[in-house]
Amino acid sequence: MTLSRRGVLGLAGAVGSAGAVAALGAAGTAGAAGTAGAAEVAGAARAAGAARAAGTVGLAGAAGVAAPRPAGRVRTGFERLAADGYAVLAGQKVGVVTNPTGITADARHLVDVLHADERVDLVAVFGPEHGFRGTAQAGDSEGASRDPATGLPVYDTYDKSGQRLADVFTAAGIDTVVFDIQDVGARFYTYIWTLYDCMRAAALAGKAVVVLDRPNPVGGLRAAGPVLERPYASFVGREPIALAHGMTAAELARLFNGEFLAAGPAPAGPVRLTTVAMSGWRRGSFFGETGLPWVPPSPNMPTPDTALAYAGTCLFEGTNLSEGRGTTTPFEVVGAEGIDRRWAEAANALGLPGVWFREAYFTPTFSKHVGKVCGGVRLIVHDREAFDPVRVGIGLLVTARRVWNGFGWRADHWIDRLTGTDRVRRLVDAGAGVEEVAGDWAAGLARFEAVRARYLLYS
Repeated sequence: MTLSRRGVLGLAGAVGSAGAVAALGAAGTAGAAGTAGAAEVAGAARAAGAARAAGTVGLAGAAGVAAPRPAGRVRTGFERLAADGYAVLAGQKVGVVTNPTGITADARHLVDVLHADERVDLVAVFGPEHGFRGTAQAGDSEGASRDPATGLPVYDTYDKSGQRLADVFTAAGIDTVVFDIQDVGARFYTYIWTLYDCMRAAALAGKAVVVLDRPNPVGGLRAAGPVLERPYASFVGREPIALAHGMTAAELARLFNGEFLAAGPAPAGPVRLTTVAMSGWRRGSFFGETGLPWVPPSPNMPTPDTALAYAGTCLFEGTNLSEGRGTTTPFEVVGAEGIDRRWAEAANALGLPGVWFREAYFTPTFSKHVGKVCGGVRLIVHDREAFDPVRVGIGLLVTARRVWNGFGWRADHWIDRLTGTDRVRRLVDAGAGVEEVAGDWAAGLARFEAVRARYLLYS
């Protein structure tokens, strides 16, 4: 079905599960709710005054840090933080968790901007998977270093969590962790779990967290796919959220704080959290409508079109087929040696909305099937609003298994980590179709949608 677009709702203030969450949003908002109550604000002036009294700031359209902006462009959390004079960082030693996507509207990196501003005491940078400069491939990082542009120490957060990461924050001498990284909307994209790990570690170390929001590049009208089951938790899914979560980083931070940090199998307690909302972003918007520059969040995420397909075709990481790594269109092409046109024909016969499948051939330069000619399919999304990447991923798994006798899962059942359950694999092996597989996760997805709704910042 085609989903309608809705207007934007900016938040002037939000109170988290135990009074620990503060959200910076657009002025003129009527109210914002957390899990333990609602702070109602009648107008922009009162919003700013009341919010500051509670550790929350409402921003009233002050100029951003960039050059003149086109009308209607989304203003990121960083721009709104700067427009308010970095008030929430005043008097604190700050460390920033970021990568090449942490940029201003005129493509300056926020670390350079913050370092040059006397109002901010920036003392450390923290790099996630792929590194602060984004040079490492999947499952790797750049390690510790010193940033040549600013002289700041760069700490490696990859593969660190809990007390181990808390000790890194303590050693860095910071008071507040600022997070600003572009996400792509899929549970198994690890930056959201870097955020989660940083929040847990900050709670353990007694540090505050500020999340600067950016758009979900594939929109945020709905969630899709199976909800993770705890026995399958890993760094590609720490907690029970849907495969395509339909949330922004700030919204996820609010959910993490309200639902998981104070509960779950290893509670750390809610962190002192401030979320700095965007202005001008609508849940039905895709990245090309934001007016913002795209910087690849990781080496195999070159374009917003890659992100659109990723939540479905990344499932092929759990198989013996190539997910297109080592090509110029990763996650938009999938295949292996010995596959021919029959796969595209079978996939098109499913009649999945919003997408066509074209017979394709490619030769990966690294990763699976390197240097070998692979046959497979290329996704052509012709209706983004109707396109459901998770159902498409399931449809491709189902049809690949039917038409190619070489199909196989990775021996470690990585597919179960990616889907967050073993039920998808078992149903596909049993010959189930797309609707049967999707029907199996429907009840869990509905429960997640109800929880998710309490933490959304935009309409």
